[in-house]
Amino acid sequence: MVLWVFGYGSLIWNPGFDFDDKILGFIKGYKRTFNLACIDHRGTPEHPARTCTLETDEEAICWGIAYCVKGGIDKERKAMQYLERRECEYDQKISVDFFKEGDSLKPAVTNVLVFVSTPDPIGNKYYLGPAPLEDMARQIATANGPNGYNRDYLFNMEKALASISHEDDAIIELANEVRMVLNRAKEAKVTGSDITLKSHVQLVHLSALPEGTVVDSR
Repeated sequence: MVLWVFGYGSLIWNPGFDFDDKILGFIKGYKRTFNLACIDHRGTPEHPARTCTLETDEEAICWGIAYCVKGGIDKERKAMQYLERRECEYDQKISVDFFKEGDSLKPAVTNVLVFVSTPDPIGNKYYLGPAPLEDMARQIATANGPNGYNRDYLFNMEKALASISHEDDAIIELANEVRMVLNRAKEAKVTGSDITLKSHVQLVHLSALPEGTVVDSR
C-alpha cells in the first residue's frame, strides 16, 4: 500500500516523518482558517493558541504539499503513529483528490489523507470558531507553549507559502495584524504606557481544559 498525506499547515515546512516523495499542488473546496485551539504545542489550556485547519468553501482551493510514504507497512504505520500524536487536536481524517499545477481537471493523486477539525463549537472542544481579525491577532501575538510562540507558527506559515509561490491572502492579512499588535505593545513599553498585551476574547471552551482544572473567574 501507499500512503499519501496532504500538508497545508506546519507539515509544509516541517513534515517530521520519513517520506519517499512529495508533490506541490492543491485540493479543491477547502480554505485555511485559524479557528482551531492548540493547548499543548503553541499554547496552553489557560491561553490556547490558534492554529490552522481547513473548512469547506466550494470556490476555494488550498495549496500545499502531498507527501508519499511507500516503504512498506511498517514505514506507513510509523508515519501514521507520528501524525496521530502530532495532529491530536484534529478530530477528522478525510480523503481528497490532489491536483498538480497546470491540470485542475484530472487529479494527480486520489485518496490523499488530510487531518481537519469539525467546525462545531459544541461537539468539538478544540474548535474556537471565527473571531474579529484584531481579537485573533491579539490571541496569536501572546499565546505560547512548549513548541514556542503562536505568532512564530503564523509567520512560518506565511514564509512557507511564499516559498512555494502560493501565498494565502488571509494568512498575510492576519500576520500583518499580529505585527501591528506587537508593534503597538513595543511602542507602549518604550513610552512607559500601562497598556498590557492581553486578549479580551473568550479563548477556549471550558470542555477543552483538563479534567479537574480550577477556573478562576477573577
